[in-house]
Amino acid sequence: MNQQVIDFRAAATTSRRRLADLPGRVVAGDPVHDAVVPHRGAIGDFTAGTWTSSPSRWRAFADRDESCVIVSGHVRLIAEDGSVQSFRQGDAFLIRNGFRGDWEVVDTTTKHYVTRHYDNAEER
Repeated sequence: MNQQVIDFRAAATTSRRRLADLPGRVVAGDPVHDAVVPHRGAIGDFTAGTWTSSPSRWRAFADRDESCVIVSGHVRLIAEDGSVQSFRQGDAFLIRNGFRGDWEVVDTTTKHYVTRHYDNAEER
């Protein structure tokens, strides 16, 4: 098996967390996140995987660049200035380091993602 090519369907680290466990993060609902992470960089600054969230809204993490492709569901990114962008199945987008605002999962959503974390990272 070629370790330079990582198949997201292959066995990987899985995790489940409730964002309610991170004080001050949840805006509405009870977000539960399931993640399959087939790759983490050697120093933890780069991850790639698949993530699923229940409907809810929370303060976005602002310490990373994140590229996403929505596999299923519907999300909205709501910036501090009130502007809203919606994404559904098949949509791809990049959230740049420093984005301030909220993630809102309108319908249970699954995405493929790649993140580049920066120093002073918040809870990962």
